[in-house]
Amino acid sequence: MSGLNEVIHAPNRLRICAFLSTVDQAEFGVIRDMLGVADSVASKQLKVLEDAGYVALAKPTGRGRVKTWASLTPAGRAAYREHVAALQALIAAE
Repeated sequence: MSGLNEVIHAPNRLRICAFLSTVDQAEFGVIRDMLGVADSVASKQLKVLEDAGYVALAKPTGRGRVKTWASLTPAGRAAYREHVAALQALIAAE
């Protein structure tokens, strides 16, 4: 079906996009905990989204431990909206 995005469609990546669509940015640990997965799994899924241009990762320096922050890019927000619309169209067609 047109509009379905294979990068976003994977369950953990879809959950990441859904979560990030509701916030400006989120810290890696929050995303990992929301998914209920190991660091390596969350990191791999974020990397796939980053490589596709859908997620921006930042590690601002400052005091204490450096944390990784993730946010949807404008392209990521558009791709997520299109994917959700395609899923809704698929459901409505039944």
